[in-house]
Amino acid sequence: MKGRTDIVLGVQWGDEGKGRVVDVLAARAGIVVRYQGGANAGHTVVVGDEKYVFHLLPSGILYPGKVCLIGNGVVLDPDTLFEEIDGLTARGKKLARLVISHGTHIVMPYHKQLDKLAEAARSAGTKIGTTGRGIGPCYTDKFERIGIRAEDLANPSVLKEKLTIAINLKNEILTKIYGEKPLDFNEIYTKALKWGERIKPMLGDSFLEINKAVNAGENVLFEGAQATLLDIDHGTYPFVTSSSPCAGGACTGAGVGPGRIDRVVGVVKAYCTRVGEGPFPTEDKSDLGNMLRTNGGEFGATTGRPRRCGWCDLVAVDYAVKVNGLDGLALTKLDVLTGFDEISVCTSYKVDGETRKTFPSSCADLAKAKPVYEKLKGWKEDISKCRKFEDLPKAAQDYVKYIEEYAGVPVLLIGVGAGRDDTIMRGI
Repeated sequence: MKGRTDIVLGVQWGDEGKGRVVDVLAARAGIVVRYQGGANAGHTVVVGDEKYVFHLLPSGILYPGKVCLIGNGVVLDPDTLFEEIDGLTARGKKLARLVISHGTHIVMPYHKQLDKLAEAARSAGTKIGTTGRGIGPCYTDKFERIGIRAEDLANPSVLKEKLTIAINLKNEILTKIYGEKPLDFNEIYTKALKWGERIKPMLGDSFLEINKAVNAGENVLFEGAQATLLDIDHGTYPFVTSSSPCAGGACTGAGVGPGRIDRVVGVVKAYCTRVGEGPFPTEDKSDLGNMLRTNGGEFGATTGRPRRCGWCDLVAVDYAVKVNGLDGLALTKLDVLTGFDEISVCTSYKVDGETRKTFPSSCADLAKAKPVYEKLKGWKEDISKCRKFEDLPKAAQDYVKYIEEYAGVPVLLIGVGAGRDDTIMRGI
């Protein structure tokens, strides 16, 4: 029997509800793989009356008997990881088996320090809006080939050699550019050794685990962090993350060939949000935007920052469909739109007086883009108890169908509430 390999990724600027979608699909998967990003992501899962926020743990961790894998494309903050594991254990939760790829890079204390210093040094208008969790500097070291990998933490002599080189370089930057005190090698080395003692039993080969599961006919679920419009190559550069949340990032960040991927599902919120700096054509700064923020609980799971809110941008959705080769969409937070007399959807942009139906490759053009809206009828009925598409009010059904028609792919799942069971399944 052949298993299914699915990638679940964000279509917009993150915070679409990927965690809850992965949690629903994980019930049928043997392995759940987090393939990129770091502790700057926050995936929220609600089970019954309990809420969980995962920054590093794959969203399938609450399924005992399954395997959760942190791929080589992730940058791992051990302190955050252990805090998450210990927090779940303290709540009496039985967890899936966790495997960390040998090649996963480690966020070191100096990465966080440099991240904050660099952001503070940027002038107004050039700030990225980083979370300050060391993600960018860690990826920088990875590509500069001076990074510390998970396997190094379990090898004291290799760790000492690599850490000596890294700290000497970082001290040059800290002392001569930022005027900071030099790092204490022994303090960081001792801390890293303690990390290694705990991580060592979790180390494994991600590509072997994945291929073994696929060959055994198990379903494998790849979980992306952040989203398409934050992709380092295909997002709104430079206001992007430091990795590749797009579908291709799952292959490189987990160790699986593209030919082994069966389906790519994009998660899209029924409206649109963004955290941090960067262009956001449909942002609404009026009371309407505040209403979306309040009704949707739009505050960052990682930072607590209020999210910028606005109407759904179908030009951006269409772009994500094409860039990722999406086979379908998971539409979340449809219930948040309940109560609006009228719902707007962006179907094109005005850029320097020209109408454009395609997403600009230039961030400068996107910053000038003015949304052109179509108006759809809203609904007043409570949809939180709907479990079939036909149970939705006609106006809500029409909204979903409008998105499907514009995007050219089916909506396979609809979220009508925060909980695991608050879901309408449509062939997913």
